[in-house]
Amino acid sequence: MGTKYNLYIFIFVLICCNLFLASHGLPQNNQDTPPTRDSKEPVLDNAVMCEKIKDFTPKNRAVIFSIQIGQVSCFTSFDPVPKKTFIYHKWFHNDKPSTKKKLTLQPPRWATYSTIQLRETDKGHWRVEITDQKGNIFHTVRFTITD
Repeated sequence: MGTKYNLYIFIFVLICCNLFLASHGLPQNNQDTPPTRDSKEPVLDNAVMCEKIKDFTPKNRAVIFSIQIGQVSCFTSFDPVPKKTFIYHKWFHNDKPSTKKKLTLQPPRWATYSTIQLRETDKGHWRVEITDQKGNIFHTVRFTITD
């Protein structure tokens, strides 16, 4: 009777575990799932803030910059780029529009950047919205300018 009793307990525990997991679900890691975008649109591959661009490579990537460096750049790369198109880097300082840069992308892949010169009044929170021509946001990069 002891073995049969243990078997019933084991089956009961399995059923309870199954019900618990089914009712709560398990989190799924969606980071490996590529974004589903129309194949006619460019796909953003990389977006970073940096101190400067050298040989189309971002140098000294960061999210906090000193006003003393004099400039910051937003670097973006797209892969693939199905056709020639335009994107925008929309710069915002403390949630107020600062500048908008129109940039060209060329097939089959393309990297581009925009740069702003820093003034004493530019300290604070910034963001750059990378958008398509219709205003759809690919990504937003946030950073801060300090002393």
